[in-house]
Amino acid sequence: MYRLLFLFFVFSSSLTGLYAGTDSEYFYDFTPQANAIYERVMRLELDGAQADIDALRSTTPTNLVAYHLESYIDFFRLYLKGNERIDAKLEARFERRIDALEDGDQDSPYYNYALAEARLHRSLIDLRFERHLSAFRELNKANKLLRQNAKDFPDFLLTYKNLGLLHAAVGSIPPQYKWGVELFSSLSGTIAEGREEMELALTATDSPFHLETEVLYAFLELHLAGEPELAYQKINSLGLNPAENPVHCFILANLAMRNGKNDVALKLLEAQPRGGAAADFPYLDFMLGLAKLRTLDPAARVHFQSFNIRYTGRHFKEEAKQKIAWSYLLDDDLDGYARAMEAITGGSQAGGDQNAVREAARERAPQPGLLRARLLFDGNYCTRARAQLDAIEPNDLHPTEQLEYLYRTGRVLDGLKDYDGALSFYGKTIQQGRDNPAFYACKSALQAGLIEENRNNKARARAYFETCLDISPAEYKTGLHMLAKAGLDRVR
Repeated sequence: MYRLLFLFFVFSSSLTGLYAGTDSEYFYDFTPQANAIYERVMRLELDGAQADIDALRSTTPTNLVAYHLESYIDFFRLYLKGNERIDAKLEARFERRIDALEDGDQDSPYYNYALAEARLHRSLIDLRFERHLSAFRELNKANKLLRQNAKDFPDFLLTYKNLGLLHAAVGSIPPQYKWGVELFSSLSGTIAEGREEMELALTATDSPFHLETEVLYAFLELHLAGEPELAYQKINSLGLNPAENPVHCFILANLAMRNGKNDVALKLLEAQPRGGAAADFPYLDFMLGLAKLRTLDPAARVHFQSFNIRYTGRHFKEEAKQKIAWSYLLDDDLDGYARAMEAITGGSQAGGDQNAVREAARERAPQPGLLRARLLFDGNYCTRARAQLDAIEPNDLHPTEQLEYLYRTGRVLDGLKDYDGALSFYGKTIQQGRDNPAFYACKSALQAGLIEENRNNKARARAYFETCLDISPAEYKTGLHMLAKAGLDRVR
């Protein structure tokens, strides 16, 4: 969910050509100077872009484009580094920004649109810092602004790009969490509704925002519509420049890793742009470490260590320590594993961090063969992963490891396109692990549903997705249930 919303804000610039004539003292005019600032922001040259915004504001203080652009800068500063210490300062600037934007021309479609995007930026920061009630309030306000814009200016296609993604994201929320949305916000929608609205925005093929809309739509296909290969093909047709733009590198590597193209991702991330005027993007090194770990390269630990040094937030840090520990296991260094796991003290509520905390509490290292099979499968090296599993004697495993063995075997057979074999092992995992706190049974039900969906066996797919929603593991439950809910919506 975070990644989807991250890409939403990265590519929902919606400013090029922005102009509104008005009787108000304040106006929107996306001048060549503003366009140059926007380009710097999208290259993450945040300090230079801020200086340019200050210059723009000094020459034309009533042009609200400066406030709109500044919202992106504040979002990136907080999201890339996760530094909560500077959030109070930037939150005060957010309030001043809202006050300024509310002085704009209310008869312009950009009035509600710019306000909505500022509130969307703030809501995502609130989500990242786990201030959920505040995030819902901002999302609710943004949603109302966008809905009003769609009513007052139905031909203003930028509204449908943002509204469509919100509708699709809300439509993927599992039933057991709907009450929170309904209680705290006016948000509603379905994945199908969101796709239709995004497709409407895509009809403006001559729009300067067409690239952003294409990227957003591709990530909707990846995360919610179950079409990762289609999303990958779409992104690769857009002419992005990963060697010079770190955001482009993130997008392309992310899609590659989610399509089993680990070698492609590894090449992209090794060549990531470093230094220069762009703001630091530590998460790219986290991704590079992950890509190397999936080749069973212990040198991956260097990149996780780099991430933990440079990233000042709470998220992903415990997971990075866990991955460092795994890299020692790949070297058969149990002492190194233990030292790395002792550094895990608790972090964010993100699934990966919580999984790391649970592993540290178990005080038992992962079974080496299962770990290698897991990492190789995640990199789509399925034949090598199968060899690791074949070398394991299941009866020698701990009961939870036996459950993991069933799950990993199902996943590898799935990757090798032995779908009947995969379904057999998924079924055994569900049967034996339904009440186990590990995620294996829940994930098995989801994967079985995806197999049956791809076979067009909708009734069986529905049954598996519903089974996934009925299982409540202690880890990754929210994400798995969101994917199952999206699957149910597709096969109804």
